[in-house]
Amino acid sequence: MKLEVLYEDNHLLIINKPAGVLVQGDITGDLPLVELAKAYIKQKHKKPGAVFLGVIHRLDRPTSGAIVFARTSKALKRLNLQFKDRMTKKIYWAITKASPSPSSNTLIHWTVRNTKQNKSYVYQKEVPESKKAILKYSEKKKLNNYSLLEIELETGRHHQIRSQLSAIGCPIKGDLKYGGSRSNPNGSIHLHARSLEILHPVTKKPLKCIAPLPKDALWDACLSD
Repeated sequence: MKLEVLYEDNHLLIINKPAGVLVQGDITGDLPLVELAKAYIKQKHKKPGAVFLGVIHRLDRPTSGAIVFARTSKALKRLNLQFKDRMTKKIYWAITKASPSPSSNTLIHWTVRNTKQNKSYVYQKEVPESKKAILKYSEKKKLNNYSLLEIELETGRHHQIRSQLSAIGCPIKGDLKYGGSRSNPNGSIHLHARSLEILHPVTKKPLKCIAPLPKDALWDACLSD
């Protein structure tokens, strides 16, 4: 697989993750993105030994878009702090069957992760073992039979966008786990990490990457006039 690199220097590697690829390995044994990225660095820079690449955040397997890896332990430590302290800005695009009402809003829920089902359940108030989940959404465009939503995450909970949008009656296209009517042929869901803004861990300068959309007719319609 050829990686779509959005940004690279001695400290960072930002990739446009394709849908269907794991970020880190799991029980499936499928080759994850972090190992593909290590192989890319090893080949490009002719690294003789093991390649260091730190995982800072994740995207769900069926989700596509911008993801950043740290190429040094210093960068990993500093970026982990940025994500923990919510100093980053993550914008997602989602295509939903229903239009939300109102067309823009801030969603505040409490989510509980069920590890056996690999699913998160949404509650309107705090319950045992729940974590507060906050996101902002706005309807960006009406498509034929669908809506394009832009989402800014304030917290980073398990399956947060998928579960919160489902809770307001707007499941993401292709997301059977959270109420989608049918799956997409390639197993993806129409959720894309569109942009990522961080402070460079060494230069401290703002860095923004925009991830091109996957190639399909519905995503193409999001960019048409």
